[in-house]
Amino acid sequence: MPEQKYSMQDVKTFAEKYKNWGKWGDNDQLGTLNYITPEKIVNAAKLVKQGKAISLAIPFDDKGPQTGSFGRFNPIHFMLQDGCDVAAGAQDHLPNIRYADDAVTMPLQCATQWDALSHIMYENKMYNGYPAAEVTSSGAKKNGIENASSKIITRGVLLDIPKFKGKPWLEPGEAIYPADLDGAAAMAKVSVEKGDIVIIRTGQIAQVRSRGSWGDYSGGSAPGLSLACAPWICEKQIAGYATDTWGTEVLPNDTSDVFQPLHIVLIVHAGVLVGEIFDLEGLAADCAKDGVYEFMFVAPPLPITGAVGSPVNPQAIK
Repeated sequence: MPEQKYSMQDVKTFAEKYKNWGKWGDNDQLGTLNYITPEKIVNAAKLVKQGKAISLAIPFDDKGPQTGSFGRFNPIHFMLQDGCDVAAGAQDHLPNIRYADDAVTMPLQCATQWDALSHIMYENKMYNGYPAAEVTSSGAKKNGIENASSKIITRGVLLDIPKFKGKPWLEPGEAIYPADLDGAAAMAKVSVEKGDIVIIRTGQIAQVRSRGSWGDYSGGSAPGLSLACAPWICEKQIAGYATDTWGTEVLPNDTSDVFQPLHIVLIVHAGVLVGEIFDLEGLAADCAKDGVYEFMFVAPPLPITGAVGSPVNPQAIK
């Protein structure tokens, strides 16, 4: 499909058309996670046939992709008590038992993570019309990630775009269009259904590993979704989606006058759950091997009160 360009007016048009403010009540803080019903979870559990769980998380360590852009750095892991403390007798006041303890300091969106509905604002509003000022220096008073703590259990579907296009990965700046999503679904012989989490592989992590460096993965040119995918995502009434890139959208964006336009349409207006920096290489290999591109998907966030994002270790269970 030829490259398309959009403007802020297109963003506003999509935002108004797919706006879900008030759809689930004036006090809603879940957005499209409301599409995940008890019946949806029961049916997702029926997809487990092999008892196989595949993690979709990158390692949380100092070798991650962050470069300081947007103030984000890689996890800093340090020990509070270790074996040297034990050997030095620092714990001899304890009867018999000895221990190790550790801690981590990191931005909540530095590795595999979910965006909370409080993460993005537009015209001083966030999802469901809550004022941006509801996110204060002490955290989000509305739309915090803790609202999703027991909600992200559903059917997952992998759409492997590079496999559909017959190449190992998409190139930086290569946009994904609705026809690509439909083509990948047809190739996988799956249909995308209401309440699903759609996992979209671009292959960027495979490219990163091939070159042996994260490079400008964090915020640089990347393959990803075009703004044209907004109707596809909203009209299918999916619960959310995730990709293997830093920000899910094609970078440079296909809008010259707004950064990350899909975030404005999908998070702020439609209330869609968005996941970033998912490692999809193991899952893609497994799906290609057994031909099964649907699975039970379990990925609750850490219930950090007032957080605008959360680290996650997503599991595709087959």
